[in-house]
Amino acid sequence: MPRPHLLLINLGTPTAPEPAAVREFLLEFLSDPEVVDLPGVLWRPFLKRVVLRRRPARVAALYRSIWAEGGSPLRVETDRMVSGLRAIAGDRFTVSAAYRYGQPSIDAELARLAREGDGPIVAVPLFPQRTGSTTGTAFARAFDVARSLGIQSRLLARCIAADDAGYIAALADRWERALASAAEPPEHLVISFHGIPVRYDRREQRQYSRDCEATMRALLSRIGWPASRTTLAYQSKFGLEQWLTPATADVLSTLPARGVRRVAIITPGFLTEGLETLEEIGIQGKESFLHAGGASYVRIGAVEAHPAMLDALGTMALSPPEGRRCALTQCRGRLCCGAEAVTIP
Repeated sequence: MPRPHLLLINLGTPTAPEPAAVREFLLEFLSDPEVVDLPGVLWRPFLKRVVLRRRPARVAALYRSIWAEGGSPLRVETDRMVSGLRAIAGDRFTVSAAYRYGQPSIDAELARLAREGDGPIVAVPLFPQRTGSTTGTAFARAFDVARSLGIQSRLLARCIAADDAGYIAALADRWERALASAAEPPEHLVISFHGIPVRYDRREQRQYSRDCEATMRALLSRIGWPASRTTLAYQSKFGLEQWLTPATADVLSTLPARGVRRVAIITPGFLTEGLETLEEIGIQGKESFLHAGGASYVRIGAVEAHPAMLDALGTMALSPPEGRRCALTQCRGRLCCGAEAVTIP
């Protein structure tokens, strides 16, 4: 029997912390209608004439502040997850990674797999909280490419559950290790997820915000931390419309006025480190909190290649569903339909 192939799908990253590379990445990313759903006739000219003229140099400078010796932290840690999974896979399954934006792309990786094998391909976006701009666009692209290659029957879509036991165990261990090395215990915990426009969340029947809340409940239960000393917040707003609130930046700048001088912050929506965790939370967030009167700031790292997370992903590779179909035929990949496992038709 052909071995299954586990395809991890991450967001993507510029190839270098330079304006030209950032511009290329942002062009692909912000041209995705699942990310920015404004009419193309209005958005594309504004993107090219305004956003891509002003933003790449500033974003490149931010990337330079977090760039690792091996390259982009997101790519380095995604590769580490692949290596870790290969070490535990043995001859049971194979593993690779692809990116929704950048290289290796979903297109290129599925084309390679179409040439080199005939077993099931289990696609797992590295986003435990489902929304059209992450899991949805990854599945939509995978569906389109698989259909063009004639391998749609081989492609299986799997979602990491928002309260998956391995995922939560990995988060809890990161929390415990960070607190063990902290000079003082925190008084308050901020759980920060990437934000999305309120309009998107309403359109998706609050799937994303409900998933964020489910992760928060599971994590607090696992670590025994009270909800009364916790704030769920959303970061990384882009554009002018209303996004999910409260904003993480606002929370961090106002906590000291509420008497909180020691804070811990964790970002469960990011399985690998990147600009949003290392720079936005690790640098900007810390500066904001301390400037407002805070005294101690502990950032909890991403789960990355934690053994519990790798075991959870390996289990997905080894238990592909059979004969199950999904609403992806109607929603075109906007959301994973909520089933534990779905087949892209």
